[in-house]
Amino acid sequence: MNKKGLTEETIFDQLNDFQKKDLKYNSGRILGSMCTKPHPIAIKAYTKFLNSNMGDYGLFPGTKRMEDEVIQMLGGLLHNEQAYGCVVTGGTEANLMAIRAARNTAKKEKGITSPELLLPKSAHFSFKKAADLMNLKCIPLELDDNYCVDIDFLNENISKNTMAVIGVAGTTELGEIDPLPAISDICFDKNIYLHVDAALGGFIIPFLNVLDYDLVDFDFKLDGVCSITTDPHKMGLAPIPSGAILFREKKYLDVMNIDTPYLTMKQQSTIVGTRSGASVAATWAVMKYLGYEGYCEIVKEVMFNTHFLAEELVKNGYELVSNPLLNIVSFNSKDCSPEVLLKYLKNNGWIASLSTCPPGIRIVLMPHITKEHIIDFMDCLKKRS
Repeated sequence: MNKKGLTEETIFDQLNDFQKKDLKYNSGRILGSMCTKPHPIAIKAYTKFLNSNMGDYGLFPGTKRMEDEVIQMLGGLLHNEQAYGCVVTGGTEANLMAIRAARNTAKKEKGITSPELLLPKSAHFSFKKAADLMNLKCIPLELDDNYCVDIDFLNENISKNTMAVIGVAGTTELGEIDPLPAISDICFDKNIYLHVDAALGGFIIPFLNVLDYDLVDFDFKLDGVCSITTDPHKMGLAPIPSGAILFREKKYLDVMNIDTPYLTMKQQSTIVGTRSGASVAATWAVMKYLGYEGYCEIVKEVMFNTHFLAEELVKNGYELVSNPLLNIVSFNSKDCSPEVLLKYLKNNGWIASLSTCPPGIRIVLMPHITKEHIIDFMDCLKKRS
């Protein structure tokens, strides 16, 4: 640390230098991220509530009221306005909370002492973090030809130690949706905790279904679903960090409670103690501002761009890994490996990513990517050949 304080001008000159090194969503060249530039109203609301702490929400009853309304709005979107939950830092923390709730419930209600987690091979790596932290045995679930959970394999691997099953609504690599109605039936019949990771799909699928996409049910409409992760800082256009975890019943929060004698509330169930009220306010503001119709328009636009990119790729001789279900396109070149193509793109200023199951170049069509950006991207690919 410097001995004497710097001037504000000096500090912001240095901050500007740091920021110049960062990539910008507005450039349209960030192609592999599930995050995007937040809505201006969300930024404004975020800065207004920077000093509020949901880890001690008795001091901030207004912000707590907003959190309750956010959970109610999200619950309504996911077919359960009576859902319980919290605004958290993102999908990883939400998934950690879900697995902790499942483990504690399995121990309390079933006496499971050697818990096993049934996890699709397509699931996000945050579940491996959860398993490591909680010393859980992971049973990887094989995928079918559509890169979704193989139902027969799931049935064969359920045991007396199965504490939870994970289903994904919008896989990280391909945007696929597991056969959740069938998974829900199995879990409901066998009284097994089912968590749905809809970090991406939670802010897309509900709007696609009113746009006549007719995707499978994935949320609390299914009796077996106990909890859902959804991320407002992805397609919800809230700033980072803003994730959400929703539970069907309050008992799943209660089973995680620990005493907090020196705070304004008696108990706390979240993993993180200090939680940002700014994220709560930003999420509340952008959801209220855009409303259902506003999100429908955003989702309609990203899906138009998704299909436009997919069609252009095929037209120019590239092979799609799968037909895009949500706003993710994964593709391959016939004449080089994904790694070689990724390096070419990076050298030309395009930051994509790799899918691994199966291998391919992965593009996430977030709202910051426009049709014009896609045309420029395709021009770059054409110059390669």
